[in-house]
Amino acid sequence: MNTLRNKVQLIGRLGQEPEIITFEDGNKMAKFSMATDDSYKDKSGTKVERAYWHNIIVKGGLVNVVENYVTKGQEIVVEGKLTNRSWEDKEGMKNYTTEILVNELLMLGK
Repeated sequence: MNTLRNKVQLIGRLGQEPEIITFEDGNKMAKFSMATDDSYKDKSGTKVERAYWHNIIVKGGLVNVVENYVTKGQEIVVEGKLTNRSWEDKEGMKNYTTEILVNELLMLGK
């Protein structure tokens, strides 16, 4: 039951080419943004469409799949968990971000 406490599933398209980061120990990580679409009707009955952007992080063996097969604009499904992190920039300002740490990925098409 613990796996259901922090589980995210998204279907969307990549907004950029994946960035592949190689660490000193040889491990890799992939980062990219992904857009999901939503629509609703406002008070006057007009359809309103919106895109939501998500920060995606891929680690482990799935990085090779992202590096070799996933490209900007491609529709994919990701499943993972929400993570938060913070950092200080050069001016000393604290920044926060929410990311999806992926444990499963499925490519749907171009």
